Amino acid sequence: MTDLHPFIAGLPKAELHVHHVGSASPRIVAELAARHPDSKVPTDPEALADYFTFTDFAHFIDVYLSVVDLVRTPEDVRLLTFEIARDMARQNIRYAELTITPYSSTRRGIDERAFMAAIEDARKSAEAEFGTVLRWCFDIPGEAGLVSAEETTRLATTDGLRPEGLVSFGLGGPEIGVPRPQFKPYFDQARAAGLHSVPHAGETTGPQTVWDAIHDLGAERIGHGTSSVQDPALLAYLAEHRIALEVCPTSNIATRAVATLDEHPIRQMVDAGVLVTVNSDDPPMFGTDLNSEYVVAARLLGLDERGVAALAKNAVEASFLDAAGKARIAAEIDTYTEGWLAR
Repeated sequence: MTDLHPFIAGLPKAELHVHHVGSASPRIVAELAARHPDSKVPTDPEALADYFTFTDFAHFIDVYLSVVDLVRTPEDVRLLTFEIARDMARQNIRYAELTITPYSSTRRGIDERAFMAAIEDARKSAEAEFGTVLRWCFDIPGEAGLVSAEETTRLATTDGLRPEGLVSFGLGGPEIGVPRPQFKPYFDQARAAGLHSVPHAGETTGPQTVWDAIHDLGAERIGHGTSSVQDPALLAYLAEHRIALEVCPTSNIATRAVATLDEHPIRQMVDAGVLVTVNSDDPPMFGTDLNSEYVVAARLLGLDERGVAALAKNAVEASFLDAAGKARIAAEIDTYTEGWLAR
């Protein structure tokens, strides 16, 4: 296969499943850890590589939450958000829907209005400086229970508090022991307020969790959805209704949701006609980035440049960007690809 790294590096892209705190680079994590020396997180960027080696999904959650604890002030929030956008721009990511868990910050004492102002200031500054458009998905941390669902819903739907960049409502954290149906009233309220539904489901549990996300939470996209391939009827439903799967191959290996890359079910998803998007999830924690995830997906799917470009356009189609924005990025992808192939 042709070396696709250079093509992918320059390809305009959109990303739909990437977490705010989970996108903190080792440099930023080390800087935050130095600001807060009572944390157990290493301040040496090299030591972070060992710290970010996970034994299972539960261990990943523990490590993730220790990094969440480093974001304690509005200044921390603003720094993190702006630097994430800088890293995205370097990868030619034109548009991203960044999953933010505001409950994790407000419960630690960050003023909610200061939090909203910090992410919005970073968003607007990043778009002006880098040209990368950011939008927000506020997600419920499932491990924190219904109190976190109630608070996240309030933050996402209250006029005068809800940030301008917010487009969707999600549910993250562990799936085992956290059934999706209990969150239905909160998703109903968020959807009534005009937010799109994008819960995680079927990452570490079976296909029934995905069905629950669809029927109870009104899911328009599914975070991961890895186990969907175990149910042909579910795959057919996802394909028919154009409910996209936000696939994160390296993440699935790092958290042991899938044993090896060669066993990853992305091929089965695509063969079933499902709208598949490629994403990085928590890139520095997993030693990856979006460009690397496209390289992995291209290998697993046997894609050439046109195939990779079509995969990139899937993310644009499945995004919650307006029609003009979608058309603009899709045209950029086409122009770039044709120019590359004409060399």
